[in-house]
Amino acid sequence: MSHEITAPAPSHTPTDDRKLPMAALLALATAVFITSLTETLPAGVLPAMSADLGVGESAMGQSVTIYAIGTALTAIPLSTATAGWRRKRLLLTAMAGFAAANTVTAVSGNYPLTMVARFVAGVAAGLAWALLAGYARRLAPVRLQGKAIAIVMAGIPLALSLGVPAGTFLGDRFGWRITFTMMTVLALLLIGWIAAIVPDHPGQRPEERTPMLRTLAIPGVAPVLFVTLVFVLAHTILYTYIATYLDHLGLGGATDLVLLVFGGASLFGLWLVGAWIHRRLRALTIAATLLFGAAAAVLAVFSDSHALVYVAVVLWGLGWGGAPTLLQTAVGDAGGDEADAAQAMLVTLWNAAMAGGGVVGALLLDLLGAGSFPWSVLVLLIPVLAVVVAARAHGFPARRDHTNG
Repeated sequence: MSHEITAPAPSHTPTDDRKLPMAALLALATAVFITSLTETLPAGVLPAMSADLGVGESAMGQSVTIYAIGTALTAIPLSTATAGWRRKRLLLTAMAGFAAANTVTAVSGNYPLTMVARFVAGVAAGLAWALLAGYARRLAPVRLQGKAIAIVMAGIPLALSLGVPAGTFLGDRFGWRITFTMMTVLALLLIGWIAAIVPDHPGQRPEERTPMLRTLAIPGVAPVLFVTLVFVLAHTILYTYIATYLDHLGLGGATDLVLLVFGGASLFGLWLVGAWIHRRLRALTIAATLLFGAAAAVLAVFSDSHALVYVAVVLWGLGWGGAPTLLQTAVGDAGGDEADAAQAMLVTLWNAAMAGGGVVGALLLDLLGAGSFPWSVLVLLIPVLAVVVAARAHGFPARRDHTNG
C-alpha cells in the first residue's frame, strides 16, 4: 500500500533466491497489529471508558467509528501529499502518530478531546495502511511477495484474537487507561525497531505519479475495489454486532469463546493464503467468498444448533483470515506501477465499509432484528462472487503475472 513504484527492481528476477527478511517483515506486522488493536481496543473496555468520561456507551462506541472515518477521509489525500516521502520516514511518522494519539487517549478526562485523539489515530492508520502492503512487496523477492504480505497482515487476526482479549483483561484489572498507555509503549519500541532494522525505499518522483481517478480506469482495479467494499461491509455487519447476534441465539455468555474460535480459524486461513497466494490468488478469493457464504447460510438456517454455530464461525474465520492479503495483493497486481494510488483507494473503501457496517447493522437490528444479519451477508456476497468470477482477465486473473509478484 505504498507510494513507491511497485514494479520490481532489476534484482527481482525469476531466479532471485533471496529469503524473506523476517525481522523487517515482523516489524511491519507489529505495525499492523498496533493499527488494528488501536482501532478495536475501545470495544473491550467500553463500559469503563464511558463511565470515566461521563457519556453513554453508545456515545463512547463512536470512538471506533470516528477512527474509521479519520482513515477513510484522509487516506487518499495524505497518500498523495506524501507520495515523494521516503518509505521509512513515512512509516515512522505514522507510528509516532499512534504513540501521540494513544497517549492523549490514556490521559484525557474529556470526551471531546478523546474523540479528537481517536480521529488523529485514524489519520495515522490511513498513512500506515496505504504504505504497509507495498512496503512488504518491496522487501521480498517476487516469488515470495504474496507470502511477505501475508506475514505482515497476520497482525490483524492477532490483534482481534489476542490483542483485544488481553487489553480487556488488563483493563478490567488495572483500568482502561493502562491499556492505551501500553499501546504507546509498544509504538515507541516499534519506532526503534523500524529505525534499526527495516530497509528504506524511495517514494515516487513527481513525473511518475498518476491522478487517482485515472488509476481507477486501469483494468482490474475497479473490480477489486468493489469486492473490497462489499465483502468488508458484509463482514463488519456481522462482526460488529456479534455479541448481540449471539445473545439472540442464547449464546450471549459465549461471546469470548466464539471470538477466540473465529480468531484461530482466521490465523489458519491466513496461513493457507500465505502458502498458496503466489499461484492461486483467484481460487483462494473464490474460496474465501464461498466459505463466508457457507457460514452465513449455516447461521441463517441452522442457528438453533449451537454446535453448528461454531462450525459456521470456523468457516467464517477461514474465509476472512486471508481476505486482507488477497485483496491488497490483487489491487497491487492490478495497479502495477500505480499500485500506490490503488492501495490508497482500497484503504478508503475498506474503512468506509467498516464505518458503514455499523450503521447498516444498526438499521437491520432496529427494522428486522438480529436474525437478519446472516441473510444480509448472503445477499451482499452474491455480487461479490459474481464480480470475482467475472474478473478472470483483470483483477482476479486465472494466471498471475510473475513480474507482479
